[in-house]
Amino acid sequence: VLAAAFNLPQGYWAVFTAVLVTQSSVGGSVTTGIDRLIGTVGGVAYSVLIATTMPHETLPDMTLAIAAALLPLTFLAALNTSFRVAPVTAIILLLAPASGIGPLTAAVDRVFEIGLGSVVGIVVSLLVFPARAHALVTTAAAETLLLYARLLATLLDRAAGAEALDVTARHNVIRAALTRVETLAAEARRERSSRLTLDPDTAPLARTLRRLRSDLVIIDRAVTTALPPTLKERLVPAIGAVAQAAVGFLTACAAALKARRDPPALDAVEAALRAYAATIGAVRREGLMRDTSDEQLSRIFTLGFALDQLRQNLRDLASRTTEFTKG
Repeated sequence: VLAAAFNLPQGYWAVFTAVLVTQSSVGGSVTTGIDRLIGTVGGVAYSVLIATTMPHETLPDMTLAIAAALLPLTFLAALNTSFRVAPVTAIILLLAPASGIGPLTAAVDRVFEIGLGSVVGIVVSLLVFPARAHALVTTAAAETLLLYARLLATLLDRAAGAEALDVTARHNVIRAALTRVETLAAEARRERSSRLTLDPDTAPLARTLRRLRSDLVIIDRAVTTALPPTLKERLVPAIGAVAQAAVGFLTACAAALKARRDPPALDAVEAALRAYAATIGAVRREGLMRDTSDEQLSRIFTLGFALDQLRQNLRDLASRTTEFTKG
């Protein structure tokens, strides 16, 4: 209706843009709308320059003009995703004279069409069942923590001597889940910068989740083989206690994020990790590691380092969860 009211020659571009700009969250719509408008203006400006300085009436000339337009714009789009639509816009405008529309007129029309579609898409996202990216981040982060908990339980069971399972598929699922959290966090940041929400910044939570994933990767590498028999009897109970406490904490934090309530206490995790460190110290004092291979010792100390990092990042997770509760 608006395209017809403004008598736009190719009003369908406004409709396409409105559909593409309307994302699953307000922040996503704002980001997409701004990026599409930036890319359109960039593509329009450069294509008008090419159209007015390079002849393109014949097929060879048109080929050269399109190449001259695409090469820098494609490179720019690779460097900055805001210019993803710039190459497409340039091609359309260079081909527009074939339908009798001058490059400058086509450029003005295209900017107006894309601008109108972007505004409509953002307004629809704001007024018609608006979904805030902040809430979506919270849900996605909680789901990611549950994935972490299941993987951590499997890894520490492997260290305790359980059957070694291939966890590659789980890592892939976690990587995709973390990518979704980071994408939504970027959309939430756009909402905050646009003054569309006063909710807490989601970037620190995304960074904490990324560090926790790094801990899981290190633990995975440290437990590729089971403990040697001389140490298994002493260390398995301590590792089991760490697994139970850490998995329980991750699961409880996921529930706390969803319900926007305070995180659980970290006391059980702290106690389990202190007990594990004390057990390692006792084993070393008793000389039980003397006959252990260098590779096995390296894995044991790597596991200890990873668990210490896990302790620090779980503390950080508790702080991030508290921020969301207050928000």
